[in-house]
Amino acid sequence: MYGKQSLSYTVTEKGTVSIPSSIRKKYDLQKGAKVEFVDTGEGILIVPIIPIEDLFGVDKSRKKLVYEMVREIHEERRRETSED
Repeated sequence: MYGKQSLSYTVTEKGTVSIPSSIRKKYDLQKGAKVEFVDTGEGILIVPIIPIEDLFGVDKSRKKLVYEMVREIHEERRRETSED
């Protein structure tokens, strides 16, 4: 188990599932927030996607590192998309 909290919800006919309010509050998931589904091979992770604009000023001393990490993530996603 990845976390302390285990919740069970039903997937609807349209393939949607509600995210519990405690989880939405904890991860600041508000209406319109985007998440990514990551298949780990052992299960599915739901990862909040943080808009890059929200990262500005977070840690100015590591700005170059953050830009490099974001660039690498985008390149990896492009490679994965082109392989499919």
